[in-house]
Amino acid sequence: MKTKYIVGFFAAILIFGVLLTAGYQISYERVAERSSPPGNEVTDTRSITAEGEAAAEDAEEDEGYYLCEMQGFVVVYLNDRKTIYEMTEIPLSDLPEEVQQEVAAGKYIATRDELYGFLENYSS
Repeated sequence: MKTKYIVGFFAAILIFGVLLTAGYQISYERVAERSSPPGNEVTDTRSITAEGEAAAEDAEEDEGYYLCEMQGFVVVYLNDRKTIYEMTEIPLSDLPEEVQQEVAAGKYIATRDELYGFLENYSS
């Protein structure tokens, strides 16, 4: 008789654990859907490596970068203005007003050294 109760107890715990896990997974997916803003999704990630730097074949030949704004942060695009080179953690609001306007319009930077100089100056 005791073994029936023990088996039932463990079965109830197993079912409770499965239901708890399923509920957590469903709520996690809903929160993830709500937190991702529509429209600003990156669809072309073929040229971005794991470190976040572009792996374009002609990057040295067509060197040139554009600083733009995405969701309140500064983002670096390659010369084609479509491929993301690097996503920074520099808030646009932390930049001086003049630089904010330049970035909002798409500030062009010619070389990689100038780019990293800019990023070093304004990152915290």
